[in-house]
Amino acid sequence: MKSKENKIITALLLALFITVFAPFSHIVQATENKENKLPSIVGKYAVTMDYETGEIIYAKNADDRAYPASTTKLLTALIFAENANKTDVIPYTQNAKQQPEYSLNKNFKPININDTMSADNVMKALLLYSANDAAYMIADSVSGNSKNFATIMNDKIASLGLKNTHFVTPNGLHKDNHYTTAYDMAVITRSAFENSWVRDVMGLKKATIDISNGTKIMLENRNKYIGKDGNIGGKTGYTSKANRCLTAVYERDGRKIVGTVLNSEYDAKDETVFKDMNKIMDYSFNAKKSTLLKANEIVETIPVEYKAFKFFGPKKTIDVPMVLTKDVTYYKNPINDSNISYEVSINDKDAWHIASNSDAAKLIVTERNSSTQYNLTPDIGLFSIIKANILLYIGSFIIFIAIIILILFVIRGINIRKRRRNRRRIF
Repeated sequence: MKSKENKIITALLLALFITVFAPFSHIVQATENKENKLPSIVGKYAVTMDYETGEIIYAKNADDRAYPASTTKLLTALIFAENANKTDVIPYTQNAKQQPEYSLNKNFKPININDTMSADNVMKALLLYSANDAAYMIADSVSGNSKNFATIMNDKIASLGLKNTHFVTPNGLHKDNHYTTAYDMAVITRSAFENSWVRDVMGLKKATIDISNGTKIMLENRNKYIGKDGNIGGKTGYTSKANRCLTAVYERDGRKIVGTVLNSEYDAKDETVFKDMNKIMDYSFNAKKSTLLKANEIVETIPVEYKAFKFFGPKKTIDVPMVLTKDVTYYKNPINDSNISYEVSINDKDAWHIASNSDAAKLIVTERNSSTQYNLTPDIGLFSIIKANILLYIGSFIIFIAIIILILFVIRGINIRKRRRNRRRIF
């Protein structure tokens, strides 16, 4: 009877425990999921990276090949900025005249071949209005024709360490062999934004340009979110094959993040790609790093040589555990998961020195285009070395004492013989 009552009481207490604590368990789990939940976007390819460190924060098919459309013009702008001055006079060419909409010639007033514009106005036409003819004015001015310019573009791409991008045209109009990836385009955007001329023009909401034929044109930035939500510069793009594209730099609370969205949707209000960008930026600015290795964890045990008596004696080896002083963290995403690696770098490979130096080693953590160093503390002290050689030290001490005793006996024997000789001389 008593056993039955105990079972009933136990069951009631268990039910009460579940009733009281289950809701709290649900809340904790929901918070954790909300913190780590990836944004849902329409764009098929996207990436964000920290502007300063190059760390990849968010990635969606970021290494898959895609068409860049007019985001190509950021590289055109960068090459132009590196090869021209703002006040240079740039002629309107036959190649520029042949370009389709959107172009200054087709969408505003006709421009005659050999009419001119300042380089700064050409840059504004390229980046604000995304004028296709402005891109060919640049190509012809810098290298004589678009074929030569494509070679310069691809050389620049190679210098940035990019292996999945190949450009054919300066304006990004569709060609099957004109392609990039979201990751590569983010790197190009970051590099372009580092140029002050390109950066200044990207940040304009509007500008008025003039042509030598007397035409004045007011241009509005087609990056319609410029100045909103931290958007401080970017470049849009669209073709039927590329769909809607956007690459941009955002800044919030002093921190900059580069983002790229490719193959999004061109909806009636042209909002989708910008909403995609805001979603991945909101996620990225709030993203928390995951722990790869924990503080106080032994990262690696390294064999280190030393001489038993520090400066002399037989060479020996001791295993030294290297311990992290703080957590190693990274942004968890498919690119980082497949690219992250680490190695131990030792400043001094002598065990005696390591035992007395807490900063004797570093852990170098390498991601695709960034690396971070962490301090490692060697888990070894002088006592560890002494303990490993205690028998040698005891044996050496005994031998040393034996030698001293032997020397003393020899000296004593010599002294005794001397005294005996002296006595004989006296008698």
